[in-house]
Amino acid sequence: MPVLGSQRRLLGSLNCTPPATFPLMLAPNRTGPQCLEVSIPNGLFLSLGLVSLVENVLVVAAIAKNSNLHSPMYYFICCLAVSDLLVSVSNVLETAVMLLLEAGALAARAAVVQQLDNVIDVLICGSMVSSLCFLGAIAVDRYISIFYALRYHSVVTLPRAWRIIAAIWVASILTSLLFITYYNHTVVLLCLVGFFIAMLALMAVLYVHMLARACQHARGIARLQKRQRPIHRGFGLKGAATLTILLGVFFLCWGPFFLHLSLIVLCPQHPTCGCIFKNFNLFLALIICNAIVDPLIYAFRSQELRKTLQEVLQCSW
Repeated sequence: MPVLGSQRRLLGSLNCTPPATFPLMLAPNRTGPQCLEVSIPNGLFLSLGLVSLVENVLVVAAIAKNSNLHSPMYYFICCLAVSDLLVSVSNVLETAVMLLLEAGALAARAAVVQQLDNVIDVLICGSMVSSLCFLGAIAVDRYISIFYALRYHSVVTLPRAWRIIAAIWVASILTSLLFITYYNHTVVLLCLVGFFIAMLALMAVLYVHMLARACQHARGIARLQKRQRPIHRGFGLKGAATLTILLGVFFLCWGPFFLHLSLIVLCPQHPTCGCIFKNFNLFLALIICNAIVDPLIYAFRSQELRKTLQEVLQCSW
């Protein structure tokens, strides 16, 4: 990526320098104190990408195989898996080409590598935007299923779900093209940061409201069964833990990347911000980790999907 990820650009591999020996080191900063820089080896990028690739392919295969999973909720989960799949594919492809260029096993002109780099950047940006959108869509779908349970199937219909999915993909592609074209414009970066904050706020409000409703429902059941404290306390702790994991993973994996974008606008020349910029590869690795964790949170918790996944694995063997 031109501004965001110069450390990961393919063009840099045409005239590369030897990688650092130690994964964690203090990087000198001539205008300020020393910086703590975490170096992510290309092999680790490749390994994380492959794990995410396999995991999300299994989710897509399981949902496609089982007709019982052909519902709006699982279609949103499937599209989230496809988005995470594209994040993994783009990073695996970029890392593989970089390793081949560094080893001298692939001879390519700078113009060809530039075009490939642009294609990969569009894939990465588009898949990131679509991934955030489908996380928000899943949150809205669950909210409607809880607060409007009787009207859910009339509100969230398959045609509407398909239109939402198509709109998200089109918007993601257009956004990625605009981002790559106008990456050096402050407005573009601010729009991306604002989009992340909006998704974070949307998910936090919806899931907190859902947790409050679930706890209220549990209290009502507890009063009927005259066992208010044990049920309410256990359910509340479990719900709070689930909410903390869901929002915590989202914030920890995506937050540093969008902090990086914010600092490019706010303090591009400040020494402290420069220290954060040096860890861009770590922020990309966290996004790939999110692509690994998403199936565990949204897909594999479904008993029906796990059962189908076992059938898919047995057929593959």
